[in-house]
Amino acid sequence: MSAAVNAATAPDLREIEAFLTHEAALLDEARYEDWLSLFAADAWYWVPSQPGQRDPFETVSLMYDDRRLLETRVRRLMQGLLHAQNPRSAATRQVTNAAILETPPGAAVVRSKFAMVEYRRNAQRIFAGSYIHRLVRAGGALKIASKRVNLVNCDAEHGGLVVPF
Repeated sequence: MSAAVNAATAPDLREIEAFLTHEAALLDEARYEDWLSLFAADAWYWVPSQPGQRDPFETVSLMYDDRRLLETRVRRLMQGLLHAQNPRSAATRQVTNAAILETPPGAAVVRSKFAMVEYRRNAQRIFAGSYIHRLVRAGGALKIASKRVNLVNCDAEHGGLVVPF
């Protein structure tokens, strides 16, 4: 179980917004190992394939990675051997409208909106949607216990999704 957030150490909205902005910057700069370090040891990352999908096991997902699969994804991105990332994509993300949805014991659940532009081989793709982060505090720092990426067009055809949102 991830380290708990108690009332004295619960993050406020300003800290959460700074954390989300930092996460986006790490991804924009392709600093995937640093991005991975933001995740708790038992974390998961999920991109549903259906609007309103309740869990990652009821149907196929666009991405569903536990910590071990996240590590594999990052290792493959860092090796530069992925055909779908040769040449490597350039991307930029904007994260806005962060709101704390709930503060269950040991966590803060946060919703935010995002837009991501990915450019590769003279083609540009635009993705947008919302993030649902479950954040915990470990060793004084915020960590991602889970990240759900709800794409506006999650049920559309997508070619080669490799770069994390």
